Parts: sequence; structure tokens; C-alpha cells
Amino acid sequence: MMAINIRLALVAAFFVLLATVMCGRLVYLHIVEREFLQGQGDARSVRAEMINAHRGMIRDFAGKPLAISTPVTSLWVNPKELLTEADQIPMAATLLDVPVEKFRQRMVDNKNKTFVYLRRHMPPEVAERILDEKIKGIHGQREYQRYYPAGEIASHIVGFTNIDDEGQEGIELAYNSWLRGEPGKKKVLKNLYGDVVRDIRPLVDAVPGKNLDLSIDLRLQYLAYRELKSAIKYYGAVSGSVVILDAHTGQILSLVNQPSYNPNNRLGLELASIRNRAVTDVFEPGSTVKPFTVAVALESGLYQASSEIDTSPGFIKVGSKTIPDPRNFGVLDLGGIIAHSSQVGTTKLALSLDEYEIWSMFSAVGFGQPVGIGFPGERAGYLPNRRRWKDIERATFAYGYGFQVTPLQLAAAYQVIASGGIKREISLVKGGTGEARRVMSEATAESLKVMLHRVIDEGTGSRASIEDYSVAGKTGTVRKVGEAGYEDTRHMAFFAGMTPAKDPRLVGVVMINEPTSAEYGGGAIAAPVFSRVMQEALRLLNIPPLDEAA
Repeated sequence: MMAINIRLALVAAFFVLLATVMCGRLVYLHIVEREFLQGQGDARSVRAEMINAHRGMIRDFAGKPLAISTPVTSLWVNPKELLTEADQIPMAATLLDVPVEKFRQRMVDNKNKTFVYLRRHMPPEVAERILDEKIKGIHGQREYQRYYPAGEIASHIVGFTNIDDEGQEGIELAYNSWLRGEPGKKKVLKNLYGDVVRDIRPLVDAVPGKNLDLSIDLRLQYLAYRELKSAIKYYGAVSGSVVILDAHTGQILSLVNQPSYNPNNRLGLELASIRNRAVTDVFEPGSTVKPFTVAVALESGLYQASSEIDTSPGFIKVGSKTIPDPRNFGVLDLGGIIAHSSQVGTTKLALSLDEYEIWSMFSAVGFGQPVGIGFPGERAGYLPNRRRWKDIERATFAYGYGFQVTPLQLAAAYQVIASGGIKREISLVKGGTGEARRVMSEATAESLKVMLHRVIDEGTGSRASIEDYSVAGKTGTVRKVGEAGYEDTRHMAFFAGMTPAKDPRLVGVVMINEPTSAEYGGGAIAAPVFSRVMQEALRLLNIPPLDEAA
């Protein structure tokens, strides 16, 4: 009996000792080894995960969205993990709708990698159905995808981002650093499958991108786009552009091009469609610059608006070249030279003036230099500055040949006339007001408005007229340069103008490139587009018909 009691006591003592040791061990691990063990556990289950930041919105002047970011899910895989559960590969391939063997081979080819994208920018609900299968190694990552509500209507202004949400074209590229946010980091607890079980705490807060409000009026954008697209199709033209400016501020209200593209679906996209032709394509402006030559004549003190030039017999010889008019216009005052677009009258004016003063005027209104809206790919055009000018160069330069401008530059130059001789910085951002300086006397600008109104009343621009509103503007038609020089069958037609004529609120330029119709002149095909666009724009902006002739 005593032996049994001793054995029981020894067993009890053993268990007491074991319990004491275990308690001691627990105390030791909890107190002494706590930080080490916590670190080991965290190393296996706690991760720092990036928090993607969404880009700022791009909006028109009224706050209508032109570009927004929507949440999406990108699926990625750790091939090492998935290959350890090879029997799950067929299920994964089926869910991703890819051939099983092709998917298996891809995993084998990337077996030494720990991160491979499977599918980018999936709708969250679709990605969630795949993640719910708990396939080892397949994980989801929240990202943002850009969506453009206006589609092709505003594509050349807004541009687009790439799959990594970095700006590639347009405003998205020009203001990329402003629009994009700064990603953050957070500490998360993950389970065996790599799924986030719980957010522990933020490490670095994500900073969303800043919104950007443009001066663009989406209503005018739709209007200009519709009319331009219709005109390009009707006249069988290669391309075209329309630019509308606020005459008082220099802000861009609308800028459209054809051909265009849908930034939401860029499959099969042609590079030629991406180009913002209003700021990247240059052309010889032709007769649209004649008003600026007349401005030099007025400012020289040698001429007044009533000064007359005899254009008989309808042509003039300059050196070995003969410069003709469509017909013999006889004696014309300066307004008549503009109204009838007389090459002879412009040539006689140019040869009587200092060629450097003409060059200085063209430069002062913005030709030969970027408009400065910060748009990617913006061209400065070309404005030659010769040490010695031949007479024929002086003549052709004065009526728009021998140098190149963009549609936006031409609009900016006409904005100078519309604002009474003040050149304002052109802006694409709402409220953007920059430098404003006088480059032409107010008296000269007012005289030019009167003369440009005559173009509509009695000259080449009658089709630009608008019922109940006065219009001032100038037509232009130039032959395009080919391998053998100027070609008789390829033309560019444009109209530059403003309305209402006496106190302009809107300035517009329409350019139609290579029409194939029987009519191809600026007065025949560009002026009607200007009329239709501006008529609706005046109504949408509630600009009253002042009904005054300039």
C-alpha cells in the first residue's frame, strides 16, 4: 500500500513539475521572447500592401466630367505557389477563359517569379468570383481605370492614360503630375492563401490626384464636333479642325478635330487619329492674314481706311512672276482689298511698306511661336526672318504664303482683332488668365472689324453670315505643296472670324483639309461650317443679337 502511495506521489509530483515547467516556459515566451515571436509571426502573416490613389477628375467649365477614375481589380499570380497545387491549374485556366496547356506552360515559364499579372482592370464583381474559388497563388489588387464620358467628342483635348494610369496624350499627359495621386501603404494581416484578412493600420496615407477644370464648354464641343464631322464627310475631306475662343478672355471654349477616336476603346487605333491637328498641324494661312498686312499699312501712317489702291488690270508682275486676281476689281479702298481678297491690292500695299514691320506684326500676333497652352506636341509653326527679302517674297508673305501656322495660332491672332488690339494668353484651364499686352492700336483693330464685316456683306465670306447677328471674318484657300511644288488639285480651305462683329464674344477658325468636292474654297465650304457652329453657340451661351453692323 505504501508503495502505491509513493508511486502516486511521484506521478503527482511529476505532473506538478511538468505544469510548473510549462507555466515557466509560457511566462518566458510571453515576456522574454514575445517580441521575437511576434516578429516571426508577423513575417509570415503581416504584410505592407500598397494603396493605389485615384487620379483627379478632368471637368469642363460647368463641372461636367470629361475623365473619371473607376475602381477595378487586377488579378495576379505567384507561379511558385500555384505550381505546388498543380491540380488547380485547369480550374484557374477555365475561370480566366484561356487554354489550359497554354496557361500551365506560362506558369512553368515563370516558375522562378513571385508576381505575374493574369488580367488587368477587371470589373470587381467578375474578379471576385474568381478569387472566391481560393485558388492557391492567385490574388487580387485594387486599381483604377480611366473612363471618358464624352468619348471621341473631347478625346483630342483630354487624351488618355496607359494601363498603369500614367498620362499618354492630351491633358492627361500635360497635367500628369497634377492629376495623378501618390500611392500609400498599409499594414495588413493575410491568411495562408494570401488573402487580406484584416487591415491593421495605415503606414502612409494615399493622396488622391487633384481635379482639373478646363475652359471647354462641353455643349459647344458636341456642337462643333457634329458640324465638323458632317462637313468632312459631305466634302470628302481628309481632315479638319474647329477652334472656338472666348474673345474677351482668350480661353478655349471648344477644340475639335477629324478624324477622331474613342479613348474608351483603343483597339485598332490608328496613330493619325490621335493627333490633335488644331495644335500640331501647320499650313500656309493664305488670305486670312491679309487683315494683318492692312493693319501694318494703317499703323504706318501712310494709309487710312479710305485710301484707295488701283488693282487694274487685275494682275501685277513682280519680277518674273505674275500675281493675278480672280477678275479686275479696279480701284479698291483697304476694306475692299480685304472684302474681295485682292492679291494685287495686297501686293501693292506690301511693296510700299517696310517688310520688317509686316514681319513684326505677324510675330506680335503670335505667328512663329507656340501658343503656350502646354499641350504635348504643340507646334510653333514657321515664320521666316530673312536678312534680305526679294520683292516676290515680300508680296507672297503679305498674303499668306511662305510661312506656316496652326489653326489655334490663327484663332489666337484673330482674337487680337476681336479684343481691340490686345493679345491675351490663350488658356485651356478654367479661370486661367495670363499676360495681356497691346500689340495693335485700338483704332486699327476697330477699323479691321469694319473691313472684315464687309467680307461677309459684299465679299467672299457671305456664307458665314448668321441670321440676326453680325459677323466679321476672312476666307482663305491655299494649294498644298507636293513633290513638284504647289498642286492644283489639293487644297486647304479655312475661315477665321468673330461674332458679333462690333463687340465680339466668340472667335472661331474652321479648317477643312483636302476636300474632294467640286467646291473647295474657304468661302464655299469652311464659311458655312462657321455659320452653323456659331449660330448655335450664340444661342447656347445666351448672347443676345445686338443687330449692329460693324
